[in-house]
Amino acid sequence: MLEKSYEIAKEMYAKFGVDTDAAIKTLKNVPVSIHCWQGDDVKGFDQDGPLTGGIQTTGNYPGSARTPEELMADLDKALSLCPGAKKINVHACYAIFADGEFADRDKLEPKHFAKWVEFAKERGMGLDFNPTFFSHPKVKDGLTLSSPDEATRKFWIEHGKACIRISQYFAEETGIPCVMNIWTGDGYKDVPADRMGPRMRYKEAIEEILSEPFDKNKVKPCVESKVFGIGVESFTSGSAEFTLSFAATHEGCLPLMDNGHYHPTEVVSDKIPALLCFFPEIALHVTRGVRWDSDHVVLFDDETKEIAKEIIRNDALDRVYIALDFFDASINRIAAWVVGTRSMQKALLSALCTPNAMLKKLQDENRLTELMVMQEEMKTMPFGAVWAKYCSECGVNAASGWYDEVKKYEDEVLLKR
Repeated sequence: MLEKSYEIAKEMYAKFGVDTDAAIKTLKNVPVSIHCWQGDDVKGFDQDGPLTGGIQTTGNYPGSARTPEELMADLDKALSLCPGAKKINVHACYAIFADGEFADRDKLEPKHFAKWVEFAKERGMGLDFNPTFFSHPKVKDGLTLSSPDEATRKFWIEHGKACIRISQYFAEETGIPCVMNIWTGDGYKDVPADRMGPRMRYKEAIEEILSEPFDKNKVKPCVESKVFGIGVESFTSGSAEFTLSFAATHEGCLPLMDNGHYHPTEVVSDKIPALLCFFPEIALHVTRGVRWDSDHVVLFDDETKEIAKEIIRNDALDRVYIALDFFDASINRIAAWVVGTRSMQKALLSALCTPNAMLKKLQDENRLTELMVMQEEMKTMPFGAVWAKYCSECGVNAASGWYDEVKKYEDEVLLKR
């Protein structure tokens, strides 16, 4: 039945010049970086306090991972249900210490992430990394790298440098470049008297972090913007203009766009081709903001599809680093991972099955009515059969049957925690 459905779909797509076999083959080699922090609600392993710094997770669904072993087991279950190539995205607060050992964030070393490297290498995956500039007592008055207090800035600069060294270690051990993303929640709740001062301190601090030696072919440092956060509604040091300008003027530093970090009427899909005109590489955190940066689970929705289309139609698979960033504690966390990852992969496969050259030609020839007709026609093509074929070749269930495995794992593992 699967093969018959796929052959029919393949023939229909071929009439539009789309090779579905080639699309499937291409997607198998496109890694999506899966974030470890969905599995434990961004708690990490280096502190027991609440989330601070504009971060909030809502919900109390049972079964949150409590230890590195539980988190990796849950992640393994999610990975087993997702087709295609993957990477693992780790935050610095997920350092794993030996019994009786502890290192504060400015003293972190590669050895504190050796188990993550082992986990990734055993599964043939690369690792991405994020300094953790939140949920720590040395976040002073809501500020880190932009703090007017020199000791505070110094602590967080040293943390950033440590993360550069750890990122280099990840890349050398796995043989896959490590995307290292710098994001802070620095800002003010109410209207500040000085906007430029914090941003100049932020700029100089990031420059100090990037002065740490690293191989630019192995470590891909990024700067990520944010429009506002909880408790920092009026001003953020790392605004969109700031981070984009920083990346544009610092060689080897990439802009990273999180599609929840802009005003509601802005879409990252439109920004991707704009940045590709100027940057050799860019990075993405794909999420789903509901009215604001709420980091809902990524779905196969319009903006996710448009993000994928812009990557594919601009031949930018080798120029765009795709990572996920969402966390929802109100639903089964493993199912959230699987839905989000599969949705991103669906969007990429759908974009690969789009006759982009034909549609571009219609636009360039100003055949805009025909363009609209063809774009609408593509929406009802039998994409589901192509997705099912892709999943089959990757050895996973294409339909919702995968959720039965999640429920079994929940009953046998998660509910006993």
